[in-house]
This record gives sequence, C-alpha cells and structure tokens, in this order.
Amino acid sequence: MADWKRGVRKVLYPAYEARVLRRIGPLSDSLPQHVGVMLDGNRRWARAVGRETEHGHQAGAANIEPLLGWCDEVGIEVVTLWLLSTDNLNRPAAELEPLLEIIGDAVDSLASQRRWRLHPVGALDLLPDDLARRLKDAAEATADVDGMLVNVAVGYGGRREIADAVRSLLHEHAARGTSLEELAQIIDVEHIADHLYTKGQPDPDLVIRTSGEQRLGGFLLWQSAKSEFYFCEAYWPDFRRVDFLRAIRAYALRERRHGV
Repeated sequence: MADWKRGVRKVLYPAYEARVLRRIGPLSDSLPQHVGVMLDGNRRWARAVGRETEHGHQAGAANIEPLLGWCDEVGIEVVTLWLLSTDNLNRPAAELEPLLEIIGDAVDSLASQRRWRLHPVGALDLLPDDLARRLKDAAEATADVDGMLVNVAVGYGGRREIADAVRSLLHEHAARGTSLEELAQIIDVEHIADHLYTKGQPDPDLVIRTSGEQRLGGFLLWQSAKSEFYFCEAYWPDFRRVDFLRAIRAYALRERRHGV
C-alpha cells in the first residue's frame, strides 16, 4: 500500500471509529454478552504479503490482545476464540509444530497479564502434552481474575464436543446406576448442555468470522443455534477495531426474535 494511503487512513480511521462508537452508545442495552470469533485467514494473509505461513500465524497471534481490549471496551462478558480446530491437527508437521508453539506463547502472554480469565475448550487429549499443560496452567493462573472470561478453543471441533458431552453424560449416569432405558426417558437438551466444554456459560449472541468465508466450519455447533453471524472480508491479521465496532453495531441493530 502506498505511504500516502497509509497516512490518510491514520487520519480518517480514528474519527470514523469514534463515530461508530458514538452510534453504538444508545444501543448499549442491545450489545452481545458472549462473542465467538473465528480467527481465519492467517495463511492467506501471509501469501498476500509475500511471507511464509509462520509469519501469518505470528501476525494473527499479535492481534488477539487488541481484540480482547476492544471487547473490554464495550463490555463483553465472554469471548470464545477459535485458534485451532481438530481438522487443523492434520496439517503437515512443518506448519503445525510452529503453530502450536505460537498458540502456546500467545496463551502464556495473555495469562501473564492477569486481565482475563482463560478457559481452554477443546479435546486437550489430542494435543501435544506440553501445549495441553500450558493451556491448563493458564486456566489455573487466571482462575481468580475478576475479568472477562476468554474461552481458548484449541483442538476444538463442534461435532467432537457434542460427542464428548454425550460420552460424559453416559459415564455420569452409568456411575449412578441409571439404566439406558431410564436415561432415554429423562434425557433432554439441558442434560447435554451441562456436559459441553462451555457448560454454565451463556451461548454466544454473536459469532464473527474473518477472511470472507461464510460458514461455521464446526464452531460452537450446539451453542450457536440462535446466534447472530457477522462475516468480515478482512483476513484476521488485518482485522481492526473499526471492523469489530461495525460487527457490534450490526448486531445491536438486528431484531432478534429467537423463532418467536
């Protein structure tokens, strides 16, 4: 991008952001409580700027803290960040290993600030032992933090989560001596919800996906049944505060009927 264009943006964007934020103000009663974010497009961003894939993942990791600051700014209570899917675990080792290290470093950095409560969600048993330990340590280190709850979805897949929830439910009732026939008579959606990775949390009101893709890809399949969706063309490393504020404004202006 030409230097003059960067200069113009530096002048105009703060003013535009302030205007969008002012318009959100009167809508404060309609803001989302829980926002899910699909941080998509790191590899394509790297290709677009002529850099290697690892550079794209590093740039994406660097944009996580600013996002959480923007969420704090408007009063979001819960954020779920999808950093790595179960499908991503099938990527070549040359790409996957640096990515896992970048994720571990990013989570360590967030935990060290003690601004947010971190909660890993995903099949940790599929992850390397070192990364699983770092995720658990981050959760323990921030358990007493009085701040926004941040779900860190690593090794996460929506179908796997539902299967894990049903498996946990069956184990629980088997330990109680409940027969399958008895369980079939009483089981309902709340029984399964109580065994999800996000049990006890509100479902996401808004799900944001960057990079122009308009599909869930397995993100929070159960929880997002009544969510609003916002798809942004920007690759994740280029996702800016103004993009976030646009998403929040779009959500606040929607009429949510929940099927009624």
